[in-house]
Amino acid sequence: MDSGTDATDKSSRNFIEQIIDADLAAGKNGGQVHTRFPPEPNGYLHIGHAKSICLNFGIAKQYEGKFNLRFDDTNPAREEQEYVDAIIDDMRWLGCEWDDRLFYASDYFQQLHDWAVQLIEAGKAYVCDLDAEQMREYRGTLTEPGKPSPNRERTVAENLELFAKMKAGEFADGERTLRAKIDMASPNINLRDPVMYRIKKAHHQRTGDDWGIYPSYDFTHGQSDSLEGITHSICTLEFENHRPLYDWFCDSLGIHHPQQIEFARLNMTYLVMSKRKLLQLVTEKHVNGWDDPRMPTIRGLRRRGYTSHSIRSFCERVGVTKVNSTIDMVWLEDAIREDLNENAPRRMGVLRPLKVVLTNVPEGETAKVCELPNHPQNEEFGTRKIELGREIYIEQDDFQEDAPKKFFRLKPDGAVRLRGAGIAVLDEIVKNEAGEVVELHCAFNPDTTAKHNEKKVKGTIHWVNAEQAVEAEVRLYDHLFQTENPNKAPEGSTFLDNLNPSSLETVTAKLEPSLSHAEAGEKYQFERLGYFHVDPIDSNPGQPVFNRTATLRDSWAKSKS
Repeated sequence: MDSGTDATDKSSRNFIEQIIDADLAAGKNGGQVHTRFPPEPNGYLHIGHAKSICLNFGIAKQYEGKFNLRFDDTNPAREEQEYVDAIIDDMRWLGCEWDDRLFYASDYFQQLHDWAVQLIEAGKAYVCDLDAEQMREYRGTLTEPGKPSPNRERTVAENLELFAKMKAGEFADGERTLRAKIDMASPNINLRDPVMYRIKKAHHQRTGDDWGIYPSYDFTHGQSDSLEGITHSICTLEFENHRPLYDWFCDSLGIHHPQQIEFARLNMTYLVMSKRKLLQLVTEKHVNGWDDPRMPTIRGLRRRGYTSHSIRSFCERVGVTKVNSTIDMVWLEDAIREDLNENAPRRMGVLRPLKVVLTNVPEGETAKVCELPNHPQNEEFGTRKIELGREIYIEQDDFQEDAPKKFFRLKPDGAVRLRGAGIAVLDEIVKNEAGEVVELHCAFNPDTTAKHNEKKVKGTIHWVNAEQAVEAEVRLYDHLFQTENPNKAPEGSTFLDNLNPSSLETVTAKLEPSLSHAEAGEKYQFERLGYFHVDPIDSNPGQPVFNRTATLRDSWAKSKS
């Protein structure tokens, strides 16, 4: 994985690198750097997670440190092994390695329990009988202090007894909680006696039914970092107000204290990043699963044809700041275009076929055998031979009956250059009873330098041999949402009202014959049309299905202008 700026280059350092540089110069943490990525296994990773992954792993690699993957699996009601497996797979695909440092917060359940008992014994935690609604009422607001729970002054002995009964399963779900005893008047609401443990009689995918109480994320996160020896706990800005709480737990317990550093999360146009909203899209079948190529999940991007290199390159370009902002989707699309422009072989395909008959080519004969490069800038890709027959297909858009003056494709009394073959001069337009154009008759001239009406032929279009063409399903994807900020919905509506009804179009395309053998996962540039990826799920041997990864330019922005 690309690791960003080299550790020896001081000319351009983001603020996290500057903090780490200062720590190393001061001899802090024994000169070590140890980072981690701590996903909750309650959904699939998305492009926002990719930024955090690349940052945390990149920092560890850059400073020759260590990197952990740890699942914060403290809420079994929402977590599944499916998510664990997918996260591991996606992170390895991105280029991450963690050696033998794969951990789970559930590995620490006993230690976390013992620390909770330690805080009770120190008079810093108590068992509370308030339910969730009452707790919200007692918590106060941003401008008003909270009120102490009626149970806040229970004795240590009583709290120890009640906590033991909570663990033993003697109370119902939600009947009691264990709370830290901090400051109900604190201006930081996170310090107003936060919940450390709640009763939840749910089966855990790793610990089974051993525990009927589960630690909160806030109580688990910092202590797990401490147990693993993390030096720099790098997370997004929404956790900035939680940092004093993490500090309080580590200080109160007298344990290793990682340094938490917050950076701006990734927000992008035309996307939603909320796990809750992504789950809603899946469960309500607005998309075809977590790996739908319109989804911002890593799985969806992979299926669409994005490469790990392009995603890492994108994450490096957007950089690391402390200021929230929204990145234009064009940045991500440009990253994959740059990658595939260098690495994708070229082929010809027609998405919306219009038949052209080259009338001066005898039936059953080949007009010309064309040798075309597989990549215009890289000879190592080699060449391929394609036969031009009497009948070919071109794109419907490459013909206009009432064409403007600067339309340099086929039009009445016009001519166009057929890619790598020669010149086609339009003689006749054939229409059906409804007046629709169904066929064009052209004269063919194999001389690619020939003129028409004493003028140079300016336009060049792609084509496929009608007799040899293979049919294939091609899926044309656009943004899932039709507004730049789908989260911003008018009163009375939701983000779902911003869904783009044209986000997926499926066509039956005509492709050059070599593509019948295209294998799942292969990537191509269809000349003049964009970059396409052989779908790894729905393709079969001899029957590839193609997903359009990206157009050759930002056609979305062009369509809005």
